[in-house]
Amino acid sequence: MLNYKSDVEAIEAFVNKYSLLQKEIAKVIVGQDEIVKNTLISIFSKGHVLLVGVPGLAKTLLVNTVGKVLGLSFNRIQFTPDLMPSDIIGTEILDENRKFKFIKGPVFANVILADEINRTPPKTQSALLEAMQEKAVTVAGVSYKLQEPFFVLATQNPIEQEGTYPLPEAQLDRFMFNLILDYPSFAEEINVVKRTTIEIDAKAEEVMNAEEILFFQQLIRKIPVADNVLEYAVNLVSKTRPGTPKAHEWANKFLNWGAGPRASQFLIVGAKTHAAIHGKFSPDIEDVKAVALPILRHRIVRNYKAEAEGVSLDDIITKLMAE
Repeated sequence: MLNYKSDVEAIEAFVNKYSLLQKEIAKVIVGQDEIVKNTLISIFSKGHVLLVGVPGLAKTLLVNTVGKVLGLSFNRIQFTPDLMPSDIIGTEILDENRKFKFIKGPVFANVILADEINRTPPKTQSALLEAMQEKAVTVAGVSYKLQEPFFVLATQNPIEQEGTYPLPEAQLDRFMFNLILDYPSFAEEINVVKRTTIEIDAKAEEVMNAEEILFFQQLIRKIPVADNVLEYAVNLVSKTRPGTPKAHEWANKFLNWGAGPRASQFLIVGAKTHAAIHGKFSPDIEDVKAVALPILRHRIVRNYKAEAEGVSLDDIITKLMAE
């Protein structure tokens, strides 16, 4: 059991642990600091991440490395059009005594990489999304609890849309963050090529374990939030809803649909974690702004006018935050 004299001491310990996590991940992952930071924020906020990026940008390596440094079990599921729900959650078989026995699927791990989640039909997508929401799976009427902590990082390739099954808005809403992975800079790519074309294999060391992660997840929930910060978060989400009293003019002009209450919840939890990793004992409005883009960008839907005028989702969210 972790023993800290006070929550203040626990926050200070968390800052040190977070710094160590970053250093260990940097041994393997070059650059992508913002993606690494938001992935860790999501884990400590009990959220899940949708990662959008072209192939070859080290998405699998990132999740594998995060699993290692956090001392967690890791499974990768490659989503394909013929994947069945039982391939994810597991299935019942007849054992030698002619009795049904449940064989656990790959979802029974702490960290799950759902690779190219939009390549599989909705029935299989929903099997994973139920596990994300309920932290349990049900097979033949029996419920099986998943291991805690439980974190899903799903990836999507933004290029090929043929033969894909886009996640509906209600399912996208289950993900805390939608992170867009970009190409590395020239200097970073030189570094990547140097590192990966020699025999030496960089390895990240374990920094935390499951017990510590669960402790810090609970600690973050206990962080107090000032009323003005709560009001700012809810107000920002309200501005995205076209046709409502608090809607911003850009929402009325460029959006078909705004974000729901889950966005407000994630803004506050994300702001708490963002404050904690910087050693603050309560989040402020800047912490809400720091996590707003990846939380809101998959919860609002642009209309035809926005697409025609080249106004991106990030442009709209930035405009709402600026006022």
